[in-house]
Amino acid sequence: MFAVGCDVEKIDRFNDKVSNFSFLNKIFTKIELNYCLSKSYPAQHLAVRFCAKESIIKALYNLNIIDVLVNEIEIENDKAKNHPIARILNNKYDYLNIRISLSHDRDTAMAVAIIYTN
Repeated sequence: MFAVGCDVEKIDRFNDKVSNFSFLNKIFTKIELNYCLSKSYPAQHLAVRFCAKESIIKALYNLNIIDVLVNEIEIENDKAKNHPIARILNNKYDYLNIRISLSHDRDTAMAVAIIYTN
């Protein structure tokens, strides 16, 4: 099995959400929030993680997996390898390999997800 998903977001959609903890806690994990809110411009980091979650959900849909919610996906930085990693927090889909690529510039964030099995 193999699937691809992508997503693009305007970063300014997240500018007013930085202090809306009710909203943030519905979408992001504590690890994600700790990372993003520690940055000087947290909106771009929130936006790109949201893109990653959406791209993963789109790829999962291509595999007929429709029961994973945005807040069940976690995007973290692998400090040793210096790249983002993604995981689905429930163990139901441990057999899936998820690879993501994140990018952001001044006003736009985007992400691509590839999901495959061995």
